[in-house]
Amino acid sequence: MLNLKSRLKNDIHNLLKDRYPLDLERIELGYTPNISMGDLALAFPFQLAKELKRAPRDIAQEIAPQLSTLEGVDKCEIAGAGYLKLFLDRTQYFVHRLKTAGVSTLSPEEDKVIVEHTSINPNKAAHIGHLRNSTLGDTLVRIVHYKGERLEIQNYIDDTGVQVADVVFAFMELEKKSLEEIKAIPGKFDFYCWDLYARVGPYLEKNPDAKQRKNEILKRIEEGTDPEAEIGFHISRRILKAHLDTMYRLGITYDLQACESSIIGLKFWEKAFSLLKERQAIYFVDEGPNQGCWVMKLEDGQEQEKILVRSNGIVTYTGKDIAYQLWKFGLLDGDFYYEPFVEQGDHTIWITNSQPPSQPESPAPEFGHGSVVYNVIDVRQSYPQKIVAQGLKSLKYERQFERSIHFSYEMVALSQESLQDLGLVVAEEDQERDFLEMSGRKGLGIKADDLLDRMEEKALAEVEQRNPEFSKELKQDISHKIAIGALRYFMLKYARNSVIVFDFADALSFEGETGPYLQYTVVRINSIFRKLKDVDGFTEESLETLIQKSDFPLESLSESEASDFWELVLYASQLDEEVLHSLHSLEFLHLAKYTFNLCQKFNGYYHKYSILNEKDPDLKAMRIATIAFIRETLNTALELMGIPQPDRM
Repeated sequence: MLNLKSRLKNDIHNLLKDRYPLDLERIELGYTPNISMGDLALAFPFQLAKELKRAPRDIAQEIAPQLSTLEGVDKCEIAGAGYLKLFLDRTQYFVHRLKTAGVSTLSPEEDKVIVEHTSINPNKAAHIGHLRNSTLGDTLVRIVHYKGERLEIQNYIDDTGVQVADVVFAFMELEKKSLEEIKAIPGKFDFYCWDLYARVGPYLEKNPDAKQRKNEILKRIEEGTDPEAEIGFHISRRILKAHLDTMYRLGITYDLQACESSIIGLKFWEKAFSLLKERQAIYFVDEGPNQGCWVMKLEDGQEQEKILVRSNGIVTYTGKDIAYQLWKFGLLDGDFYYEPFVEQGDHTIWITNSQPPSQPESPAPEFGHGSVVYNVIDVRQSYPQKIVAQGLKSLKYERQFERSIHFSYEMVALSQESLQDLGLVVAEEDQERDFLEMSGRKGLGIKADDLLDRMEEKALAEVEQRNPEFSKELKQDISHKIAIGALRYFMLKYARNSVIVFDFADALSFEGETGPYLQYTVVRINSIFRKLKDVDGFTEESLETLIQKSDFPLESLSESEASDFWELVLYASQLDEEVLHSLHSLEFLHLAKYTFNLCQKFNGYYHKYSILNEKDPDLKAMRIATIAFIRETLNTALELMGIPQPDRM
């Protein structure tokens, strides 16, 4: 539909431009409220009427006969005071869409798109809130890839920050463990550190003198001084691998793990600092509350100036983020060293280093040098992200400033029912609340792997009840896919700046607006094709032959079926428009709700019109072709949302 609308706009412009003052931008093809009123609507006669000082309907009456001659248009009618309604040639349109089903009509517009998402502190297990970040980020990646863009997926690792220092402090001071003893800890190391990290806060409250030692550990990690730095390195790398395993369960992967230790080691900030001073984007404060600091003047906001380097010489997180953002755009004089970190299937995930690898591997891909950068970071980081973007603007990098995009989102909270289901103890003062926010420092929250395990258990119970005859392996595969589909759709169906209150029952329901409902619809379509094969010998080769037909008996359909068929096909044809809408607004609920609505429309169509028992061979062929088109559209939509498709349910 996107291509057709574009072609029609050009054809209409070329047809009318010599007679009417009609710019291409004025020709907007919209949808009518009901297909009985036409397939596409035009309102430009109202704009022309002002300039020509004529009635819009008079102009529309002149133009309508000409538009009826356009390729792909069956007829053009006038509505109201001057609207033009286009009725498409349905057979021609359906034949074309059938042959191009599942093929993107979108085109790349960038040299390279960089998406940074997930970015979990490598000090403990990932929790459910991180899954919203990674699901949004991965869906953005899939959409950008579908659009045909050259793409790079980054995951920023704060491996020298306060959170890692807290865990190093806990191992060294609370548990008195050496590096070798830490390495010997069996099992889920990220789970072990989850509990250990939660002990640090209460300990420091009771022992305030210990804060000096913790600060010393942080400083030694940043400076690369052992044993603290070596312990921090082991902890961060081991937990990072656990995080990557967790995300891989959801079908999420990356190209590059960009480490803060590499930014520090390669003196990226110093290079950015020199550039900022040289271009007078920052200045030194001689007096006042920020005396001794290097600050950046702000154009607006809560503060008039933002500290990038404190009076003690310590660089703020925002300062380091500016350096990293400059590198992403290829604006920093310098690059990381790279080495392979993890293999996932046939895909290599690379990691940055501040030293050349001791054993050079195969050459790394070229990282960075993006033309647009998306940073997927929660809404609480909106102000720092604004400062990072302004850093680019202060350096006169206007284009990069405009293409530095903060993809923000709100937190995930837990329903009381979910907390009880997981056996988490809630403080008495919190038991009356509808939901509860998570706190890693307090150890309150759902670990991502625990959540996925519990969802798979619940899905498995449902599969066993519905299909006890399935093999154990098939049941486990189905329950895994249902759990992932349920979680991902739940994370996508809400506006990104809405707080999500996660609930197992809502997410895993096979009915309503859920991932399993979408999956069940595709399973139903595949089941129809399996039965067609068993009963009629209808194979994929038969389907391919059918798709190559150039004619279908649409004119012989009843009025009711013709309307239902066309409404379904026309709606399914709008996928690429919904993809663009989602990308431009960064609201993936548009794609989610479109897919849900398409499933509802298909299920309504299938309920009314038999396929397996239809006796008329031409009518049966047309219905088979219709559901084949819907299947390809749904397959694409589910793939874009990262929702896996079970064979059975």
